[in-house]
Amino acid sequence: MTNLKTPTKEVGFTHEDFAALLDKYDYHFSPGDIVAGTVFSLEPRGALIDIGAKTAAYIPIQEMSINRVENPGEVLQSNETREFFILTDENEDGQLTLSIRRIEYMRAWERVRQLQAEDSTVRSQVFATNRGGALVRIEGLRGFIPGSHISTRKPKEDLLNEELPLKFLEVDEERNRLVLSHRRALVERKMNRLEVGEVVIGAVRGIKPYGAFIDIGGVSGLLHISEISHDHIETPSSVLKVNDELKVMIIDLDADRGRISLSTKQLEPEPGAMVKNPQMVYDQAEEMAAKFREKMMAAQRGETIAEAPEVEATVEASEAPEVEATVEASEAPEVEATVEAAEVLEEVTVEPQKTEETTAQIATVDEETSEAALE
Repeated sequence: MTNLKTPTKEVGFTHEDFAALLDKYDYHFSPGDIVAGTVFSLEPRGALIDIGAKTAAYIPIQEMSINRVENPGEVLQSNETREFFILTDENEDGQLTLSIRRIEYMRAWERVRQLQAEDSTVRSQVFATNRGGALVRIEGLRGFIPGSHISTRKPKEDLLNEELPLKFLEVDEERNRLVLSHRRALVERKMNRLEVGEVVIGAVRGIKPYGAFIDIGGVSGLLHISEISHDHIETPSSVLKVNDELKVMIIDLDADRGRISLSTKQLEPEPGAMVKNPQMVYDQAEEMAAKFREKMMAAQRGETIAEAPEVEATVEASEAPEVEATVEASEAPEVEATVEAAEVLEEVTVEPQKTEETTAQIATVDEETSEAALE
């Protein structure tokens, strides 16, 4: 029997061919992509991650979290699969750099914007203070509370580790700026228990040419000079003195601005009584307030009450400067409706492009103090 040999054709398959085949089926990764990866090696200052590329990607320890990480094992476990952000393109060794911190930042800003849209009150501990205010963390982001928006009798230094209720003043992801107000949170809580037309007892805590700041149970409202009396008054100090106790009526509550407007003018039984006989005003305050509320309700129904005294429910914008109510009466003269950009810009800036832990660029806080507070 004859053996027939079938000639075999050799197929050349070099290393170059193999590399080309890998390139053909290799995924293309670009900075900014979010990919799934599996941890296969924890290093002293980072970790190697398999994301399906030809070379294992690397995540440095400073990119593992918004918060400080001392050991990669605090965040990652071997064989764990999770999402990673591609931070940089391949280096000369073909290795990509990854980040978890960047993903956390994006989601934190999204959550903070949602909280601001809902006008939520948040709580956070103060971790550092400086001449300008205090620093807190909201969803892992560093935020700044200007000193004029801190309502407490304590020195700022004593606020460390104290938890404060806060409202959002500014949320600007593009500028990496997060500004909050302790004062506004407390004012809102107090305002929820107040009503227009209500008579309250207060104490004069500050006098300015345009009016007096009256402490009414922990919050401060503005008694504008035009709302002190029907008689013309040269200066509020000609009628009122600091620490005077008096009855005032609430004529406007502006929750958005955290502003409470007050009046004694609307409580006068006769024009000029607040100047000539303040006690008469206080004795008949409830009666006059009832008439005020009656006329206000009638006006809402489109009716008029001829006997009712002339009532001004709000302070004309042209008469009064825009002044917010403040919880800390001693700080009331320094009331600000907004925070100056120049004042805050460096206070709360965070640079997500850096691979080292993001720090707020606050000119008046030296780095060692901030880092000690973070620990």
